[in-house]
Amino acid sequence: IYIELHYIFASMWRHQIYTYFGILLLAFFLLVIVTSFLTAALLYFQLVWEDHRWWWASYINGGMTGISIYVFSFYYYFQQSGMDGVLQLSFYFGYMAIVSFAFFLMMGSAGFQFCLVCVKNIYSLPAKNCHVAR
Repeated sequence: IYIELHYIFASMWRHQIYTYFGILLLAFFLLVIVTSFLTAALLYFQLVWEDHRWWWASYINGGMTGISIYVFSFYYYFQQSGMDGVLQLSFYFGYMAIVSFAFFLMMGSAGFQFCLVCVKNIYSLPAKNCHVAR
């Protein structure tokens, strides 16, 4: 995903042509799948700790992908972009905040929906009777 982010940032901010749209679509699907499964794993640990307030936690856990994109934008700006000036700084970080927030919403929704399906499947199964006969 780092390599795809690098190519996307280069095409957006360095005016280079991006031609790998099929690979970008595959990387996006992989990102959604990995985010969903990691969110479900974190949900499992939360349910094991008997914390029933998993709704917002699963949304935020999935949405942290957007935060990591914003953190990567800082690295890209200061290490690889060569941009300087207040106008470029505000323009760059303003647009990256909007893009990162959009990814936060998308990945948070994907993680939450996957966790909702998992919880419904877990609690729809009949409980096994674990009592020992005396």
